Amino acid sequence: MVKTKDKNEIITETLNKQVANFSVLFMKTHHYHWFVKGENFFTLHVKFEELYTEAALHLDTIAERMLAIGASPTATLKEQLNIASIEEAAGDENARGMVQTLADDFNTICSELTEGITAAEDNDDQPTADMFIAIRTSLEKHKWMLEAYLA
Repeated sequence: MVKTKDKNEIITETLNKQVANFSVLFMKTHHYHWFVKGENFFTLHVKFEELYTEAALHLDTIAERMLAIGASPTATLKEQLNIASIEEAAGDENARGMVQTLADDFNTICSELTEGITAAEDNDDQPTADMFIAIRTSLEKHKWMLEAYLA
């Protein structure tokens, strides 16, 4: 017999994946902030700082939501790298590659947030759904701007 996941397990896994993603994103955007080079340095250096600052806020919001519902957010880098959907910076990206990678990461996270919104709503967890909607809205705007930069 296959065990069906209960509401708390579904929501906890969904939230924890995003804790992991935003932890990786926080470090990745720091890496890009520190190592970006080229003619767009000044623009991208500032943008990457904006993105890691926002990633930290989302990370904290998601982790605190988990604690509020009695769940435990993943809190080690090893765990986060194991469950994140996005990968850490490779270390050899040029400025354009950095922007493209972030646009791709935001697309991945937005897709997962959409699934999380549905899971939260299906489990009568409107606060989590609302939180995911707000985060997705922000990431969609950043994704649009990054893709416009690449055009």
